[in-house]
Amino acid sequence: MANKTLFSSTLSSFGAKFLPRTDVVNEAGGNAYAYGPEALLAQLAATGTLSDGFYADAEGQLAKVLEAAWAVDAEWVAKCAIYARQSGAMKDMPALLTAVLSMSDPDLMVPVFKRVIDNGRMLRNFVQIMRSGQTGRTSLGSRPKRLVREWLENASTRQLMQAATGNDPSLADIVKMVHPAPASAERRAFYGWLIGKPYDVAALPKEIADFEAWKADRQNDVSGPLPDVPFEWLTAFELTAKQWAVLAERIGWQALRMNLNTLARKGVFQIDGVTEMVAARLADPDAIARVKPMPYQLMTALTQVGAKGDGTVPLAVQAALEKALDLSLAKVPVLAGNVVVCPDVSGSMGSPATGYRKGATSVVRCIDIAALVSSAMLRSNSQTRVLPFEVDVVKLKLDPKARVAVNAAKLAEVGGGGTNVSAPLALLNREKAKVDTVVIVSDNESWVDPARRGATATMNEWTKLKARNRHAKLICIDIQPYGSTQAKARKDIMNVGGFTDAVFDAMARFANGPEGGGAKDWVEIVNEVEV
Repeated sequence: MANKTLFSSTLSSFGAKFLPRTDVVNEAGGNAYAYGPEALLAQLAATGTLSDGFYADAEGQLAKVLEAAWAVDAEWVAKCAIYARQSGAMKDMPALLTAVLSMSDPDLMVPVFKRVIDNGRMLRNFVQIMRSGQTGRTSLGSRPKRLVREWLENASTRQLMQAATGNDPSLADIVKMVHPAPASAERRAFYGWLIGKPYDVAALPKEIADFEAWKADRQNDVSGPLPDVPFEWLTAFELTAKQWAVLAERIGWQALRMNLNTLARKGVFQIDGVTEMVAARLADPDAIARVKPMPYQLMTALTQVGAKGDGTVPLAVQAALEKALDLSLAKVPVLAGNVVVCPDVSGSMGSPATGYRKGATSVVRCIDIAALVSSAMLRSNSQTRVLPFEVDVVKLKLDPKARVAVNAAKLAEVGGGGTNVSAPLALLNREKAKVDTVVIVSDNESWVDPARRGATATMNEWTKLKARNRHAKLICIDIQPYGSTQAKARKDIMNVGGFTDAVFDAMARFANGPEGGGAKDWVEIVNEVEV
């Protein structure tokens, strides 16, 4: 008789198919499954950040994106670019993929450009990437140049003012490159003012004229009202605390959220009434409903105000942010049935969620993302169970009503360790637990799982669980996508690479849809995009 240890059955009782053999070694040295080029590009495009991660650097991630982009057809690149921008609110990746299309399919690039390059920041990103040589050219080329020129010619004065915030390249650099045709005396004067050429002062847009007058008044020690221009233009000058207070009341909700530490450093909260005004703006339900801030954005803001700085953001303002976060968590889609969330608490989860980038490293750690997903699921479904894991499952209970920061601190206190993605599934199998959806939140670099031939330990444990829970589904959120997974994608398994707030909707669509029918995995969701 054949050796039972070597030839034990790997057939799934529910699908009668052999489990797939691993085909790659992950960044941590463990056996894993490589993503196909379509899945890899979709995940990196929608959630990748082109920054240094715990296991790999930004150059490596860029190389993976470009390799995948050249390996798939141009239409898939187009779908990924549009989804990444419109659903994932990404910036660098959609601009990069649009630049790739300028080489692979210039005709298709045209409609993608018009949907992806939707503001001045995106325009500058696109031009910077095109000139870098990373996508095969070091200049714009005739068609991209025409598209950039048309964007400038069709933009409003307010859009151009916003686009004029930032450098490398600056809007002035871009105007000099593409030579847009001014359609009016006002636009001609604006271009002249922007690039330092002679212009008709009387024809300047009112906002620019007011800005120039304000600067002249400053030189004469005259303090006039702040002009209605992008606040970044004003903050380039030395402003008084009172002037900063005016900006705090004027700027948009999202800009206010992102600049709380700056306001604190400038002494704004020491002015009577400002703390109350800022807190009221941040917690205003109508404003929150209009702006639709996402949980991840708000968690980032809360983490930032807790970081060390020159000033202190008042507790009332922090409480307002927490209220906004609670309101956003209430809108997270519900995963039905018995949900088990498995946050990874291993050592690498203490690294920045969006990687390391000089001068722009996020204060949000991977462990914070795990806490956010756990808290969101706990809030939306009372049947949710949380199983933190490292080498093994850690006994730790999270309070559904606690703040996300509190739950994150509890998870972070575990102290690290190795990564064993299969551990929570093994526990559920030992318990013979009834499960509808399992969500694993990890950096996915599992390396201490029990040794297995052929499939990963995660796939083996999932097979056992499925034998008891025929309709169960597995969602693997890989916070820092490195191109491999512990669970091969199929109708009951969805892999999500990276994290944005779009992930919540993708999870709900997959978990709540019928297996083999309406359930949509990450690739299928991206594929629905109309180009």
